[in-house]
Amino acid sequence: MDLSFPIGRADKSSTLSPERRAQAIDEIAAAPRKFRDAVAGLTDAQLDTPYRPGGWTVRQVIHHVPDSHINAFVRTKLALTEDNPTIKPYDQDAWSRLEDARSTPVETSLRLLEDVHDRWLRVLRAMKPEDFGRTLQHPENGTMTIDQLLSLYSWHGKHHTAHVTGLRERSGW
Repeated sequence: MDLSFPIGRADKSSTLSPERRAQAIDEIAAAPRKFRDAVAGLTDAQLDTPYRPGGWTVRQVIHHVPDSHINAFVRTKLALTEDNPTIKPYDQDAWSRLEDARSTPVETSLRLLEDVHDRWLRVLRAMKPEDFGRTLQHPENGTMTIDQLLSLYSWHGKHHTAHVTGLRERSGW
């Protein structure tokens, strides 16, 4: 098993079928609960264990997911309200080394993820089919549609949940 990509790499399809789009939205809706369940009952020592050799700790992963999904929420809104906006990428590894990612109680980020998803889902569920084809410019990934963001972030929540659940399984937690 590839510990970096336990569920494989993200699908980069630029257009989703209506069925796949609905599934991706449902996966985004389920992510906060699945992520919360994945970390339930972990001790501080377990939270401070890397999910793989050389990888982030579980705590850093927990804080990374809402950081990333906040960016996705903002990018979605930018793509809906501007004509092909250029978004700003961020250095997720540098963010993971900041003090908040190393010491904030995980409950803070679990609640933040729930709240960001509540807002984001309201936007996604109100969109018209043609809105999912709106684009943004990502300096590292080129032109992306909202469908691509949707696909990427439905994968992203499952990807990081699998990091935690895989570590729990391997460690017998």
